[in-house]
Amino acid sequence: MDWLNVAAGAGVGLLVGLTGVGGGSLMTPILVLLFGVAPAAAVGTDLWFAAITKLAGGTLHHTRGNVDWQVLRRLSLGSLPASVATLVWLKWAGGGSVRGGLILGTLGLMLALTAAAMLLRPQIQSLGRRLRLSSAERFKRWQPLATVLSGAVLGVLVTLTSVGAGALCAVLLTYLYPLRMTARRLVATDLVHAIPLTVVAGSGHLLMGHVDGGLLLQLLAGSIPAVLLGAHFSDRAPEKLLRPLIAAVLALVGLKLLAA
Repeated sequence: MDWLNVAAGAGVGLLVGLTGVGGGSLMTPILVLLFGVAPAAAVGTDLWFAAITKLAGGTLHHTRGNVDWQVLRRLSLGSLPASVATLVWLKWAGGGSVRGGLILGTLGLMLALTAAAMLLRPQIQSLGRRLRLSSAERFKRWQPLATVLSGAVLGVLVTLTSVGAGALCAVLLTYLYPLRMTARRLVATDLVHAIPLTVVAGSGHLLMGHVDGGLLLQLLAGSIPAVLLGAHFSDRAPEKLLRPLIAAVLALVGLKLLAA
Protein backbone atom coordinates (compact mmCIF):
# COMPACT_ATOMS: atom_id res chain seq x y z
CA MET A 1 0.00 0.00 0.00
CA ASP A 2 1.23 3.49 -0.88
CA TRP A 3 0.71 5.57 2.27
CA LEU A 4 0.97 8.79 0.27
CA ASN A 5 -2.27 7.83 -1.47
CA VAL A 6 -3.90 7.06 1.88
CA ALA A 7 -2.76 10.41 3.30
CA ALA A 8 -4.11 12.27 0.25
CA GLY A 9 -7.46 10.53 0.66
CA ALA A 10 -7.57 11.39 4.37
CA GLY A 11 -6.78 15.07 3.81
CA VAL A 12 -9.41 15.50 1.12
CA GLY A 13 -11.96 13.40 3.04
CA LEU A 14 -11.57 15.60 6.11
CA LEU A 15 -12.27 18.75 4.07
CA VAL A 16 -15.31 17.13 2.43
CA GLY A 17 -16.76 16.23 5.81
CA LEU A 18 -16.08 19.66 7.31
CA THR A 19 -17.21 21.86 4.44
CA GLY A 20 -18.96 19.69 1.81
CA VAL A 21 -16.38 20.84 -0.76
CA GLY A 22 -12.88 19.93 -1.79
CA GLY A 23 -13.46 16.46 -3.26
CA GLY A 24 -13.01 16.75 -7.02
CA SER A 25 -11.57 20.25 -6.71
CA LEU A 26 -8.52 18.93 -4.87
CA MET A 27 -8.30 15.22 -5.63
CA THR A 28 -8.33 15.38 -9.42
CA PRO A 29 -5.46 17.93 -9.58
CA ILE A 30 -3.54 15.87 -7.00
CA LEU A 31 -3.91 12.75 -9.14
CA VAL A 32 -2.92 14.54 -12.36
CA LEU A 33 -0.15 16.85 -11.16
CA LEU A 34 1.42 14.93 -8.25
CA PHE A 35 0.72 11.28 -9.04
CA GLY A 36 0.94 11.49 -12.84
CA VAL A 37 -2.44 9.85 -13.51
CA ALA A 38 -3.93 10.38 -17.00
CA PRO A 39 -6.68 13.05 -16.98
CA ALA A 40 -9.55 10.72 -17.93
CA ALA A 41 -8.46 8.10 -15.36
CA ALA A 42 -8.05 10.81 -12.71
CA VAL A 43 -11.61 12.05 -13.31
CA GLY A 44 -13.10 8.54 -13.35
CA THR A 45 -11.25 7.42 -10.21
CA ASP A 46 -12.05 10.65 -8.39
CA LEU A 47 -15.75 10.39 -9.20
CA TRP A 48 -15.94 7.03 -7.42
CA PHE A 49 -13.73 8.33 -4.63
CA ALA A 50 -16.16 11.24 -4.17
CA ALA A 51 -19.25 9.02 -4.38
CA ILE A 52 -18.11 6.57 -1.69
CA THR A 53 -16.53 9.22 0.54
CA LYS A 54 -19.62 11.43 0.40
CA LEU A 55 -21.89 8.44 1.00
CA ALA A 56 -20.16 7.92 4.33
CA GLY A 57 -20.43 11.59 5.31
CA GLY A 58 -23.91 12.00 3.85
CA THR A 59 -25.27 9.08 5.87
CA LEU A 60 -24.24 10.80 9.07
CA HIS A 61 -25.84 14.09 7.99
CA HIS A 62 -29.05 12.24 7.00
CA THR A 63 -29.39 10.58 10.39
CA ARG A 64 -29.20 14.05 11.96
CA GLY A 65 -32.00 15.39 9.72
CA ASN A 66 -29.83 18.01 8.03
CA VAL A 67 -30.68 17.25 4.37
CA ASP A 68 -33.23 19.39 2.47
CA TRP A 69 -34.76 16.69 0.27
CA GLN A 70 -36.98 19.01 -1.77
CA VAL A 71 -34.00 21.05 -2.94
CA LEU A 72 -32.00 17.87 -3.55
CA ARG A 73 -34.74 16.44 -5.79
CA ARG A 74 -34.84 19.63 -7.86
CA LEU A 75 -31.08 19.58 -8.35
CA SER A 76 -31.11 15.89 -9.31
CA LEU A 77 -33.83 16.45 -11.93
CA GLY A 78 -31.31 18.56 -13.81
CA SER A 79 -27.97 17.01 -12.90
CA LEU A 80 -28.58 13.31 -13.54
CA PRO A 81 -29.97 13.56 -17.11
CA ALA A 82 -27.27 16.11 -17.96
CA SER A 83 -24.59 13.74 -16.67
CA VAL A 84 -25.88 10.88 -18.83
CA ALA A 85 -26.00 13.13 -21.91
CA THR A 86 -22.42 14.28 -21.27
CA LEU A 87 -21.22 10.67 -20.93
CA VAL A 88 -22.81 9.78 -24.26
CA TRP A 89 -21.10 12.77 -25.86
CA LEU A 90 -17.72 11.86 -24.29
CA LYS A 91 -18.01 8.31 -25.62
CA TRP A 92 -18.20 9.60 -29.18
CA ALA A 93 -15.98 12.68 -28.78
CA GLY A 94 -12.88 11.12 -30.32
CA GLY A 95 -9.61 9.67 -29.11
CA GLY A 96 -8.12 9.72 -25.64
CA SER A 97 -5.83 12.65 -26.44
CA VAL A 98 -8.80 14.76 -27.50
CA ARG A 99 -10.68 13.90 -24.31
CA GLY A 100 -7.55 14.42 -22.21
CA GLY A 101 -6.95 17.89 -23.62
CA LEU A 102 -10.59 18.83 -23.19
CA ILE A 103 -10.63 17.55 -19.61
CA LEU A 104 -7.42 19.39 -18.62
CA GLY A 105 -8.55 22.69 -20.15
CA THR A 106 -12.02 22.50 -18.61
CA LEU A 107 -10.51 21.41 -15.29
CA GLY A 108 -8.26 24.48 -15.17
CA LEU A 109 -11.18 26.80 -15.87
CA MET A 110 -13.36 25.02 -13.32
CA LEU A 111 -10.75 25.32 -10.58
CA ALA A 112 -10.37 29.05 -11.19
CA LEU A 113 -14.15 29.49 -11.27
CA THR A 114 -14.55 27.42 -8.10
CA ALA A 115 -11.93 29.54 -6.31
CA ALA A 116 -13.74 32.75 -7.28
CA ALA A 117 -17.10 31.30 -6.26
CA MET A 118 -15.79 30.29 -2.83
CA LEU A 119 -14.37 33.75 -2.15
CA LEU A 120 -17.50 35.54 -3.38
CA ARG A 121 -20.02 33.26 -1.68
CA PRO A 122 -21.01 35.77 1.05
CA GLN A 123 -21.66 38.48 -1.55
CA ILE A 124 -23.63 36.05 -3.75
CA GLN A 125 -25.72 34.96 -0.78
CA SER A 126 -26.32 38.61 0.14
CA LEU A 127 -27.54 39.33 -3.41
CA GLY A 128 -29.88 36.36 -3.27
CA ARG A 129 -31.21 37.50 0.09
CA ARG A 130 -31.96 41.01 -1.23
CA LEU A 131 -33.80 39.63 -4.25
CA ARG A 132 -35.67 37.11 -2.12
CA LEU A 133 -36.89 39.84 0.24
CA SER A 134 -37.61 42.56 -2.33
CA SER A 135 -39.27 40.37 -5.00
CA ALA A 136 -40.45 37.44 -2.93
CA GLU A 137 -43.24 36.14 -5.16
CA ARG A 138 -41.29 36.32 -8.41
CA PHE A 139 -38.17 34.87 -6.79
CA LYS A 140 -40.10 31.90 -5.39
CA ARG A 141 -41.89 31.34 -8.71
CA TRP A 142 -38.59 30.90 -10.59
CA GLN A 143 -36.78 29.10 -7.77
CA PRO A 144 -37.69 25.49 -8.79
CA LEU A 145 -36.80 25.95 -12.48
CA ALA A 146 -33.58 27.79 -11.66
CA THR A 147 -32.60 24.94 -9.32
CA VAL A 148 -33.19 22.31 -12.03
CA LEU A 149 -31.18 24.34 -14.56
CA SER A 150 -28.37 24.80 -12.03
CA GLY A 151 -28.36 21.05 -11.51
CA ALA A 152 -28.04 20.51 -15.27
CA VAL A 153 -24.99 22.79 -15.45
CA LEU A 154 -23.43 20.93 -12.52
CA GLY A 155 -24.15 17.59 -14.18
CA VAL A 156 -22.19 18.54 -17.29
CA LEU A 157 -19.24 20.06 -15.43
CA VAL A 158 -18.92 17.30 -12.83
CA THR A 159 -19.01 14.58 -15.50
CA LEU A 160 -16.28 16.30 -17.51
CA THR A 161 -13.96 17.23 -14.65
CA SER A 162 -15.30 15.76 -11.36
CA VAL A 163 -15.22 19.37 -10.06
CA GLY A 164 -18.25 21.45 -9.04
CA ALA A 165 -20.47 19.09 -7.05
CA GLY A 166 -19.29 20.69 -3.81
CA ALA A 167 -18.12 24.29 -4.03
CA LEU A 168 -20.16 25.49 -7.02
CA CYS A 169 -23.28 23.71 -5.84
CA ALA A 170 -22.91 25.34 -2.42
CA VAL A 171 -22.65 28.81 -3.97
CA LEU A 172 -25.69 28.22 -6.18
CA LEU A 173 -27.72 27.02 -3.20
CA THR A 174 -26.81 30.02 -1.06
CA TYR A 175 -28.03 32.28 -3.88
CA LEU A 176 -31.21 30.35 -4.68
CA TYR A 177 -32.16 29.62 -1.04
CA PRO A 178 -30.59 32.45 0.99
CA LEU A 179 -33.07 32.25 3.87
CA ARG A 180 -33.54 28.48 3.93
CA MET A 181 -29.97 27.21 3.85
CA THR A 182 -28.36 27.20 7.28
CA ALA A 183 -24.66 26.28 7.32
CA ARG A 184 -25.37 22.71 8.43
CA ARG A 185 -28.23 22.18 5.96
CA LEU A 186 -26.13 23.60 3.13
CA VAL A 187 -23.23 21.20 3.78
CA ALA A 188 -25.58 18.23 4.12
CA THR A 189 -27.73 18.92 1.03
CA ASP A 190 -24.71 19.76 -1.10
CA LEU A 191 -22.91 16.61 0.00
CA VAL A 192 -25.85 14.22 -0.45
CA HIS A 193 -26.75 15.63 -3.89
CA ALA A 194 -23.23 14.79 -5.04
CA ILE A 195 -23.70 11.07 -4.28
CA PRO A 196 -26.11 10.06 -7.11
CA LEU A 197 -24.44 12.50 -9.49
CA THR A 198 -20.95 11.08 -8.95
CA VAL A 199 -22.28 7.50 -9.08
CA VAL A 200 -23.94 8.11 -12.47
CA ALA A 201 -20.92 9.97 -13.88
CA GLY A 202 -18.48 7.48 -12.33
CA SER A 203 -20.38 4.52 -13.79
CA GLY A 204 -20.02 5.96 -17.27
CA HIS A 205 -16.29 6.50 -16.80
CA LEU A 206 -15.97 2.96 -15.38
CA LEU A 207 -17.56 1.51 -18.52
CA MET A 208 -15.08 3.51 -20.60
CA GLY A 209 -12.17 2.06 -18.58
CA HIS A 210 -11.27 5.29 -16.79
CA VAL A 211 -11.14 4.00 -13.18
CA ASP A 212 -7.97 2.76 -11.38
CA GLY A 213 -9.37 0.31 -8.82
CA GLY A 214 -6.18 -0.15 -6.79
CA LEU A 215 -5.62 3.58 -6.43
CA LEU A 216 -9.27 4.10 -5.52
CA LEU A 217 -9.08 1.60 -2.64
CA GLN A 218 -6.00 3.30 -1.19
CA LEU A 219 -7.63 6.74 -1.37
CA LEU A 220 -10.76 5.41 0.34
CA ALA A 221 -8.74 3.81 3.14
CA GLY A 222 -7.81 7.34 4.20
CA SER A 223 -10.94 9.23 3.24
CA ILE A 224 -13.74 7.24 4.87
CA PRO A 225 -12.64 7.62 8.52
CA ALA A 226 -11.58 11.21 7.81
CA VAL A 227 -14.91 12.26 6.25
CA LEU A 228 -16.83 10.83 9.21
CA LEU A 229 -14.61 12.81 11.56
CA GLY A 230 -15.11 15.97 9.48
CA ALA A 231 -18.91 15.52 9.28
CA HIS A 232 -19.06 15.10 13.05
CA PHE A 233 -17.35 18.47 13.57
CA SER A 234 -18.85 20.28 10.53
CA ASP A 235 -20.85 22.74 12.65
CA ARG A 236 -17.62 23.83 14.36
CA ALA A 237 -15.45 24.12 11.23
CA PRO A 238 -13.48 27.40 10.94
CA GLU A 239 -15.06 28.18 7.56
CA LYS A 240 -13.76 31.77 7.45
CA LEU A 241 -10.24 30.36 7.56
CA LEU A 242 -10.75 27.27 5.40
CA ARG A 243 -12.65 28.91 2.52
CA PRO A 244 -9.98 31.44 1.44
CA LEU A 245 -7.23 28.86 2.00
CA ILE A 246 -8.88 26.27 -0.25
CA ALA A 247 -9.75 28.98 -2.80
CA ALA A 248 -6.14 30.15 -2.99
CA VAL A 249 -4.89 26.60 -3.60
CA LEU A 250 -7.52 26.00 -6.29
CA ALA A 251 -6.69 29.26 -8.06
CA LEU A 252 -2.97 28.43 -8.19
CA VAL A 253 -3.59 24.89 -9.45
CA GLY A 254 -6.13 26.12 -12.02
CA LEU A 255 -3.68 28.67 -13.39
CA LYS A 256 -0.97 26.00 -13.59
CA LEU A 257 -3.25 23.70 -15.61
CA LEU A 258 -4.29 26.52 -17.95
CA ALA A 259 -0.64 27.46 -18.52
CA ALA A 260 0.42 23.87 -19.20
